[in-house]
Amino acid sequence: QVQLVESGGGLVQAGGTLRLSCAASGRTLMAYDMGWYRQAPGKEREFVAGISWSGLSTYIRDAVKGRFTISRDSAKKAVVLQMNSVKPEDTAVYYCVTGTRLQPATVVDYWGQGTQVTVSS
Repeated sequence: QVQLVESGGGLVQAGGTLRLSCAASGRTLMAYDMGWYRQAPGKEREFVAGISWSGLSTYIRDAVKGRFTISRDSAKKAVVLQMNSVKPEDTAVYYCVTGTRLQPATVVDYWGQGTQVTVSS
């Protein structure tokens, strides 16, 4: 069993910065990919960013490309989503995920409980 604990969410003004962090515990595998989904009211859950177990391959959704970056600390079994120049449309609950595959959402092995990000205009 794997547990994922997110931190760093909150309220921020448009143009500001947030740093989301996710720490894994339990019977984790270093071969697992890690990443982030988000879900806004009335919208489907969407994949935001992912990083391979090695840290050598990353995926960033087009809508946030150039503003968000993802990184991994394998020694700490943690993943970080750096959110710069945030926009109101970034408002959502953000979920940390890990597993052998991260897309589609139905194949994800483990989910965090989610952390709220609210961007005010």
